Amino acid sequence: MVDVLLARTAHLVFAALWAGSVFYVAFVVVPLARDGAFNSTAPLETISGKLATISRTSSLVLFLSGSHLAAAVYDSNTLFFSLRGRLVLLMVALWLVLTALVEVATKRFESGLNGKKIREPARDALPLFRAAAIVSVALLLVAGALTGGIARFV
Repeated sequence: MVDVLLARTAHLVFAALWAGSVFYVAFVVVPLARDGAFNSTAPLETISGKLATISRTSSLVLFLSGSHLAAAVYDSNTLFFSLRGRLVLLMVALWLVLTALVEVATKRFESGLNGKKIREPARDALPLFRAAAIVSVALLLVAGALTGGIARFV
């Protein structure tokens, strides 16, 4: 039982950290870069690198803790044929999409920054970062539905 508590706590902390980081970069940092608020690529390269690290670490922790929770709470019948199980599967799909979007967006952004440009790579990567932010919010909404026990109300 303690293992489930620890897995849920780690899952929640890393999901919030990941979603918040992606949202901040998508709606604050990259728009500022696009609008010319930075004079150097150095801080943007650092931020992009930190986001990639947070994303990869969170993705791994969420995979491990989520796998443990799924194994502890669900069997194949409840995972595929119950509302809660389908919400868990939706979270897995959103997790994969978010991981891919952040990876592609940071690579696109960093490759432009390596050319010592700021505005153009920010403009090119912004739609991907914003899509990632929307997916991260969707993940938190699904997590809230699971945590709040939405299956009891349906």
